[in-house]
Amino acid sequence: MINIVVAGAKGKMGAEAVRMVQAEKDFSLAAAVDLEGAGKKMKDIDGMEPLDVPVYTDMQACLDEVKADVLIDLTSPGVGKKHMQIAIQNGVRPVVGTTGFSEEDVEELSQLAAEKQIGAVIAPNFAIGAVLLMKFSQLAAKYMPDVEIIEQHHDKKLDAPSGTAVKTAQMISEVRDERPQGHPDEEEQLSGVRGGEHEGMHIHSVRLPGLVAHQEVIFGGEGQTLTVRHDSLNRTSFMPGIKLACQHVMTMSSLVYGLEQLLDI
Repeated sequence: MINIVVAGAKGKMGAEAVRMVQAEKDFSLAAAVDLEGAGKKMKDIDGMEPLDVPVYTDMQACLDEVKADVLIDLTSPGVGKKHMQIAIQNGVRPVVGTTGFSEEDVEELSQLAAEKQIGAVIAPNFAIGAVLLMKFSQLAAKYMPDVEIIEQHHDKKLDAPSGTAVKTAQMISEVRDERPQGHPDEEEQLSGVRGGEHEGMHIHSVRLPGLVAHQEVIFGGEGQTLTVRHDSLNRTSFMPGIKLACQHVMTMSSLVYGLEQLLDI
C-alpha cells in the first residue's frame, strides 16, 4: 500500500488526483494540503466524497503528523518547489505536475534527491498522449527541422509557454541544430506576434476559457507540412500518468524530468 498526500487538493487537478487515489486499491490517501483547508477534513471541501482525511495548509506540519510515501503536488511553481524540498528532506517521494520550473530549479532539486537517494518525478504533462506527441515530434524533427509550436490552455494557467511546449522544444533541440526560421528581414508589426523563440523555433501560447490543455507541433518542408496534435479534453487524461509515476517513484533513487523517462518508448 502506497500512502499518498495530495497538495492542491481543492483545485480541479488536485480533486481528480484525490479521486484517482481513492479508486486505486494499492493507494491510500493519507492527507491533503491546500491553502484553504485549515482545520478541515476532505469531507468538508465542496464536491469531495465524505472522506475523513485531514487537510493541512503547511506541508511540514502535514509530514510531521502523517505517514506518507508519496507526495502528489499539483500547485504552482514556487509552492511546488518548496513542497518538493520539504518532501525529499522528510523521505517522501514527490510526483509533481506543476510546470514553470527553471533549469536551475530542476538541477537544484536533482542534487537534493541524489543526496538523499530518493526518487522524484517532475512531469510537464502527465497525459500519455502528450508524451507520445513529444516523442513523435522529436522523431519528425530529424527529417523536418523547420518547426513551430502552438500550445493552448485555460485562462487560469499562470505560466507561458507551457512546460509541455518547453519540454517539446528541448527534445527537438536534441536532434536538430539551432537554425533561423522565417524571412531574415521579417519585422513584427505587432510586438510578440511571432511568439517566443527557442533556438530558432517559435512557440505561441493561447489562453482562453473553455480550453484544458492542447498542443500542436507544425513541421514545414518543401511542398509539404506535417502537424502532430494532442488534446486533453478533461483532467482525467492526466491520471494514468500520475498513477504510473507514483508506482515507479517508489523504486527510484534520483529525480527524473519528464514522464517519457518512465515509458518504454
